Formats: sequence, C-alpha cells, structure tokens
Amino acid sequence: MKCYYDLHLHSCLSPCGDMDMTPNNLVNMAKLLGLDVIALTDHNTSRNCAAAMAVGRKIGLLVIPGMELTTSEDIHAVCLFPTLEKALAWDAYVDAHRIKVRNRAEIYGRQVIMDENDEEIGEIASLLLPATEISIMNAYEKVKAFGGICYPAHIDRDSLSILSVLGEIDASCGFKTAELADRSKLEALRAQHPILNTLHIVTGSDAHYLENMREAENWLEPETLTAEAVLAALD
Repeated sequence: MKCYYDLHLHSCLSPCGDMDMTPNNLVNMAKLLGLDVIALTDHNTSRNCAAAMAVGRKIGLLVIPGMELTTSEDIHAVCLFPTLEKALAWDAYVDAHRIKVRNRAEIYGRQVIMDENDEEIGEIASLLLPATEISIMNAYEKVKAFGGICYPAHIDRDSLSILSVLGEIDASCGFKTAELADRSKLEALRAQHPILNTLHIVTGSDAHYLENMREAENWLEPETLTAEAVLAALD
C-alpha cells in the first residue's frame, strides 16, 4: 500500500524545538498536511513519543517512536522502533551513554516532556544536543539489538551528516537506508557516492517548527500501515 510519510520530526522536547511543537499540534498538523505516518525523532531522547502515539491513535495517524541520535563523531542518525517499549529501552541506553551538561534554556529553549493532552509532566535538565559515546560505525547494529532500525540523517547537509564528517558511507556500517533533506540532490550524490544506489532513500523534514513541516509528497509502500511494516520496508 502507498502511504505518505515524514519520519524525521521534533517536538518541544528537542533543543531549539519550538514550544508550539506539542504532541497534539505536531500530530494534528501532520494529519492536515495529508500524511499517513510520521516518526517523532527528538534529539537523543524518545520521551515524548508516548504522548504523540496516543494522539495519533485518537485521530487515525500512525506515529512511529524514534530518536535522532548524535553519534560520537557528531553525526546525526535516525533511529526508529516498532513499539514504544523498544524505543524507551533504547532511550535508557542512550541516556547512559551521552555527555551531560546543563541545558541553558535561555539559549537552547526548554526541553519539555508532555502528556497526550499537552500538559507538562517533566523537563530534561541536561542538554540533549551533545554527542553520545555511540559511534556511527556500529550504530546500526546497536539499534538493531534493541529491535529497531537506524540510518544516517540528512546526508546532503554540510554539517552533522555522515558525508560532511566522514566523506563516505562505509558499507561496513550496515545501513540499508539513507535520508536526504533535499531529494533533488539525489542523482548528483549517487554519482559521487555509488553506495547510494544500493540503499533505500527517504526524505525527512527535520522540522523543529510547525511551519517547517511538509505537505504529503514522499511515500513508501509497506505491506500494511503498521510500524513493523514501515520499518520492514526500510530495512
């Protein structure tokens, strides 16, 4: 089946994420934009996924729990999971393996955990942006051990991407998918990096603000509209 997706979205829990990116606002905006499935991928945490998934169930939009991991090389990678339990297990692992410095809310914004009614139920005090101890070279296998999938984010960007940092996607990393911010760059990148001809290619908005969320234009064809089937279509 054909489903429209955005598998790279941030909530008000992410540093520099707008406070308007509440679980209800971002999920309902995705529905208005015509999307069938989204993933919530806050920086180095999955703590707002429960609320977003609950909102999704209410309005009939599939929300996949995820995270945007910052590796030890300062490379961003999207991590997606079939269940909330698996995402939160990975969250706990990352929390134990990330550099912790105090968040300065006046610079980076608050990092707010919300429930499905957009009520504040917590706040993460340590800044979620810094690198973790997890290398991009084994990120795929580590996430797979927790039951999820992982792939490099916005590889076409000039910073925080695997190509900007390492210059190449090493086949030994095991990735089956790569994400572009701008799909129009795909052919040029394929000419420079032939490994992209062997990978699934997705496009994500990486939206931190409601106005940066994109209308339905990119699609996948999973067997069914479930988190398990979407992940299987990418791995």
